[in-house]
Amino acid sequence: MLISADDFEAIASGRFDTAFRRWVRPAAKAGGTLTTAAGVLAIDAVDVVALNAVTAEDLRRAGFQARSDLDAMLGNREGSLYRIRLRYLGEDPRAALRESADISDEDAQTLARMDGTNPWVRRTLELIGSEPGLPTQELAKLLEVAPSKLKSNVRRLKAFGLTESLSAGYRLSPRGQAWLDKPIASA
Repeated sequence: MLISADDFEAIASGRFDTAFRRWVRPAAKAGGTLTTAAGVLAIDAVDVVALNAVTAEDLRRAGFQARSDLDAMLGNREGSLYRIRLRYLGEDPRAALRESADISDEDAQTLARMDGTNPWVRRTLELIGSEPGLPTQELAKLLEVAPSKLKSNVRRLKAFGLTESLSAGYRLSPRGQAWLDKPIASA
């Protein structure tokens, strides 16, 4: 589920706590979280609602002045209408992690397992380190993976604080560089 920077700020400040999306199948679930570079949101509820059941209070809680504003945002998309209740939980925990050069033995072992027999972790980090800001399509081509697979892999690396997103492409964090600088353990 994508949240614009303006909507995130409105949720974080408490002005809004609701979003509407039209999905063929839900892209969020109650009890989950949404981690963005701006921080973390809790997903408190995800409910299917009929368009004619959206109340004036729902509209206000989502930042819409009128029903026509919601209609314009939804457009002609297919799927059911979902009302999502959100609240701000805090800052992105990956931000502090990215700045730490400390890599625990447990994290190093997990990354080694992720690498498996196809060393994508090291290859991806080395390429991002040598080509910061390289667009995703080009990075995927150089790594010989589908762009969707690359994005999935980079999300996994971000969770460890090894990379950060730029307006185009990615760059290594200090933690990512520290991991690359570690000697490779022999089996």
